[in-house]
Amino acid sequence: MVKLKTDREIDEMRAAGRVVARALAAVREAADVGVSLRDLDRVAREVLRGAGATSPFLGYRPPFAPVPFPAVVCVSVNDAIVHGIPDDYRLRDGDLVSVDCGAELGGWAGDAAVSFTVGPARPADLRLIETSEAALAAGIAAAVPGNRIGDIAHAIGTTCRAAGYGVPDGFGGHGIGRTMHEDPGVPNEGPPGRGMKLRPGLVLAIEPMLIAGGTDDYACDADGWTLRTVDGSRAAHSEHTVAITADGPRILTSL
Repeated sequence: MVKLKTDREIDEMRAAGRVVARALAAVREAADVGVSLRDLDRVAREVLRGAGATSPFLGYRPPFAPVPFPAVVCVSVNDAIVHGIPDDYRLRDGDLVSVDCGAELGGWAGDAAVSFTVGPARPADLRLIETSEAALAAGIAAAVPGNRIGDIAHAIGTTCRAAGYGVPDGFGGHGIGRTMHEDPGVPNEGPPGRGMKLRPGLVLAIEPMLIAGGTDDYACDADGWTLRTVDGSRAAHSEHTVAITADGPRILTSL
């Protein structure tokens, strides 16, 4: 069921979104050569704790997962696309890192992701990250009243394909509100003019995921969570929680 939010409720969601933005900024600042992925999870936990927020990721167990998710952030490195579990891996020069974080505050959820490099960056990685951000911006620009879910999907997919990147099949964004995942689903590719019409009060997590090698193939690690590119190429992930309003899209997970 699609649940529209009032202006006041969107303001309350903005508070949760700010916590997500602060956590991502803190994790990005802490990410350096020699820092473990568990260290990054601890950084995010401290931000959430300091804000009086909880994590919708910690303990989350969808039907596909063999175990509940054990952390407050997903940290996906290099060929990992999404859902990476923070472990003892220590960051190295040139790593491409995607961090996905959520927060629940005052009964509302926020969800966002960012990709960045550690140390000297490969030009190809910078282009991949820039394209993921451009695809996110294109999807957000299409999130206006009167458009349809397919218009967001088409904007994202067109940006990714024009740059020669793959789009993992079956993964995309989602509605968000009292819980992290609500209806409707938001594909990262598809024909324009299709799907549910966008109305003020709809809040979506828009999140393009790109595979550098140009294929759409992925595989899941033995942990049951981490998705990786089959060809070993790198991946990037960008995400914002966005409210559709009469005045245009409102990003709720910016600083």
